[in-house]
Amino acid sequence: MAIFLTGATGYLGSYIASELFRGHRDSLNLLVRAKNQQEARERLWQSLQLHMEFAEFQEHIASRARIFLGDLTNLKFGLADDEYGAAVESTDSLIHCAASLNRKSEKQCMNVNLRGTLEVIQLARRAQDRHGLRRFSHVSTVAVAGTRQDEIVQEDTAIDWDRSDYDPYARTKKFCEHMVHQLLPDVPRTIFRPAIVLGDSRRAETTQFDMVQAFSVLAGLPVLPLRPMDRIDIVPADYVSKAIVKIHQKNSPLYPRYHLSSGTGSQTYRELTDALAQSSGGSRPTYLPSLGRTFSGAVNWLSHKKNNLGRGASLLKVFWPYLVWNTVFDNSRVVEELGGETPAKFSLYAQPLLKFSREHKFRYPAKPWPLQNASVNTSTSGKSVSGTNVGGTKAGGRGV
Repeated sequence: MAIFLTGATGYLGSYIASELFRGHRDSLNLLVRAKNQQEARERLWQSLQLHMEFAEFQEHIASRARIFLGDLTNLKFGLADDEYGAAVESTDSLIHCAASLNRKSEKQCMNVNLRGTLEVIQLARRAQDRHGLRRFSHVSTVAVAGTRQDEIVQEDTAIDWDRSDYDPYARTKKFCEHMVHQLLPDVPRTIFRPAIVLGDSRRAETTQFDMVQAFSVLAGLPVLPLRPMDRIDIVPADYVSKAIVKIHQKNSPLYPRYHLSSGTGSQTYRELTDALAQSSGGSRPTYLPSLGRTFSGAVNWLSHKKNNLGRGASLLKVFWPYLVWNTVFDNSRVVEELGGETPAKFSLYAQPLLKFSREHKFRYPAKPWPLQNASVNTSTSGKSVSGTNVGGTKAGGRGV
């Protein structure tokens, strides 16, 4: 029996897979969008090399993982009947982490988040009916809380259907939570809502740069159109993945929903810029919140430019609503589950993260598949799997 994990080739999903491989003995059923087993392994290596060396990766994949070649947006993931049946029979629990974070495309969010989640729920439904499921863990987002201003949000009151949403990503993720509750009423369910997942508290390296690049643009401005005492809820990926895996593996979690966030411990913009200035030897910015409307208009205009400045402006445009909402998400539940452990302050690791990202031009220096292994057999010890590779989605990463 195995844990069925989606999104292992994405940013947060790679953390969850690594945490499971290293800290637990369970086998993993990994859904990977690829044409064949070798391409799937190479995609997994691209994501998991952030966490381990190649020899360890090979050992885990060979002894603990079964790769299903499929696409979230296809009926039964596009798997052949025997392979889909094998997934149903061998799945003991599920962690659904894959998602499209493309806030500009309602079509992609609908296809990947809604259609994809429905297919994962269908797998869970069939496994539950066949032999019972231990748990269904769904990775959502605090953005399901919709439009907010100057609030501390609790888990059980976060979703308010009368509120508007900032973007298609938030809207579809809210519906995903609804589907999980409506379609799996007899399955133990846990909803995880990460806040802004940014970097790793233990190291500077990252493979996810969108939010880092947006933050880098802000950090380089001498004048910030923000309120200095506004708080921004940032949490490191290592804390989020640790919480998801630990709670998923518990027999009886204390609560049905968790904010994976910094909560009331979230830092203010003033605290962050002071810390960055001190660690880098730079100057502190001036805060002029009255320029917010002008700044937003300039960002919107610059976002159409086909250069690095336009790229940064485009990212700022996407994340701007979440930068000015001054809303944090109570994290007392996850802190209780983790025995009092709170997430590391962003100011403690922000400078190394920015330094690494800027030096590598916001691209991870990925290592290729070692040449001596290029001819590796594409079967999985006799378990050949088939599927389809349709379209392309950015799956498994996490922002707010």
